[in-house]
Amino acid sequence: MEEFATVQCPFCGQSFDVAIDTTIANQCFTTDCEVCCRPFEVRAECDAGEIVSVDVAG
Repeated sequence: MEEFATVQCPFCGQSFDVAIDTTIANQCFTTDCEVCCRPFEVRAECDAGEIVSVDVAG
């Protein structure tokens, strides 16, 4: 099951939504900022089909 979380680019500060697969307890993936196009890492923790936390790092 996918849910969306709003994250903020660690480089330019722009906020946008990313899809999180809530069937995976701990996940880490790289995405590109929709504005400045710089890649950054998204770490998400999920439990029982819900997003518990989302962190980003440049």
